[in-house]
Amino acid sequence: MVFETLEWIGGIDGHLELIDQRLLPGEFTKLKCKTVAQLWDAIKTLAVRGAPAIGVAAGYGIPLAMQAYDGSELKAAYAHLVKSTEHLAESRPTAVNLFWALERMKTYANSFIANDPNCSIGEFKTALLGEAHAICRQDKEMCKAIGVNGEKFIKEGSGVLTHCNAGALATAGQGTALSPMYEAHANGKKFKVYVDETRPLLQGARLTAWELTQAKIDATLVCDNMAGVVMKAGKVDAIITGADRIAANGDVANKIGTYTLSILAKAHGVPFYIAAPSSTFDLDIKSGDKIPIEERDADEICEFGARRTAPEGMKVFNPAFDVTCAENITAIITEKGVIEKPNTKKIAAHLKTDKILKLK
Repeated sequence: MVFETLEWIGGIDGHLELIDQRLLPGEFTKLKCKTVAQLWDAIKTLAVRGAPAIGVAAGYGIPLAMQAYDGSELKAAYAHLVKSTEHLAESRPTAVNLFWALERMKTYANSFIANDPNCSIGEFKTALLGEAHAICRQDKEMCKAIGVNGEKFIKEGSGVLTHCNAGALATAGQGTALSPMYEAHANGKKFKVYVDETRPLLQGARLTAWELTQAKIDATLVCDNMAGVVMKAGKVDAIITGADRIAANGDVANKIGTYTLSILAKAHGVPFYIAAPSSTFDLDIKSGDKIPIEERDADEICEFGARRTAPEGMKVFNPAFDVTCAENITAIITEKGVIEKPNTKKIAAHLKTDKILKLK
């Protein structure tokens, strides 16, 4: 990729630098997060978004948190760390990668102290930054593997539709749903991508369209309510979207509008694929109806470009995500492989395997 969505700058006293996605495509600006409070706000206000990217950012939130601890007691340092994870966890409720990364950092910290109870605070902080780097590095590797595993579903001369943004801007690497497209493009395949604009925050129009343009991939922007017409016209041979959380039975929470696409796909006989890393699965949740769905501010619907487009006092229902039933999903593509017609048994078996694609 020609850009890094997020990057840690410096050592244990460094900071997290990320692309401010609120300003794209009009302005390409890097945002510096030097405190947990700044990172919390960046996640909450969608300066950084996309489940994997949120997880990586949250991992780096722990080194940021430890910069504010100037004591010398490991027990107190760990307590400060736990309090910071709890605070960051409140930034957004749906993307499971956020909680996964924070729990991983907390578990690593606890294990590190248990193995070396006499370590210095400096050594503790260095180790935590190393673990955050590991999360970032693994995310990049997973993105590449998802692309290699999913590239076969993009045929020469085909049309692919995607929703929201699950590309490099949503991860530390080359994305999830867009990763198979990047791999197909790198392999010389000719294909077209139809990009849903993704109301109300236009992540498709602002972010995915920008990404694909940067990569010189043939892309056409369509309004969300045009997707059915595009399918009916025979222009779409596959749909690939990302995921923010996947339940144990294969139900998928993703950006609002994904469920509608799955119904349209079934009606038109179009394969519907989900591309996501294994960290997006939440096996503690049996089905999609138990996934917490974030509801966002009414102004996202009542305003457009800072201009009021609905009557004052208008009632608004603004869920940021919806849930697509497993029965509507042709396959889930992960870094480990592909789960055809996903269900509880297949997912459990898939996640237990130690097989991860070895990249050249």
